[in-house]
Amino acid sequence: MSVITEKDIVQAACHLGHPTPKWNPKMAKYIYGSQKGVHIFDVVQTKRALEEVCSILSKMQAEGKTVLFVSTKQQSIPYIEMFNEALSQPIVTKKWMPGLLTNWNTIKKRIKHYLDLQNSFKTGDINKYTKKEQTALRKELTKLDIALGGVSAMNGVPDALFVIDAVRDHVAVLEARKLKIPVYGICDSNADPDLFTKCIPANDDAVRSIEYIMNTVLQAMGGSAPAKKPDNN
Repeated sequence: MSVITEKDIVQAACHLGHPTPKWNPKMAKYIYGSQKGVHIFDVVQTKRALEEVCSILSKMQAEGKTVLFVSTKQQSIPYIEMFNEALSQPIVTKKWMPGLLTNWNTIKKRIKHYLDLQNSFKTGDINKYTKKEQTALRKELTKLDIALGGVSAMNGVPDALFVIDAVRDHVAVLEARKLKIPVYGICDSNADPDLFTKCIPANDDAVRSIEYIMNTVLQAMGGSAPAKKPDNN
């Protein structure tokens, strides 16, 4: 794992929270102060938390456990996808399907249907249907791919959840907590740290912050190729 420094955390803008009126008071213990109306995180705590989360997830990866990485925030998608590409961990980047965790038995059947449908297109078995039926099935496959493509290899509920934005993807967090699945991730100044098993107090909006934190986690878990910043950022 690369060495985590307070200097790098600041250079990546991880220390910048939301405007002071838009904070969650529960985050007070992680706040160093404010500057120009924006909360500033205590980078000592951010560094310590990032190191702890990296250690936990590294151990889970080594033990072959499943960590579901979630973020439907556009600028974070490349940094979630790399966990699937490099480590074969499941991801959700497009849409959280309600009940994905809490109604797993039903979702499992949907995943099987998705994989069977996907296979029918690959093998040509789809040709036994009429043109109209094929069109309808293709549309269904597209919808299922958006909802289930990143979790199609999951055999059961994950051992942990990692979320970039706990406010945006709060349904995923609440489902995990209902099942007592450990929740890790970035907790910005507007989020509730009590929803996490262990949070990383940091900026969850800036691409540089997301890039730094997620690449650090990836390397800790054994990924070898840090993600590059998207061209449009």
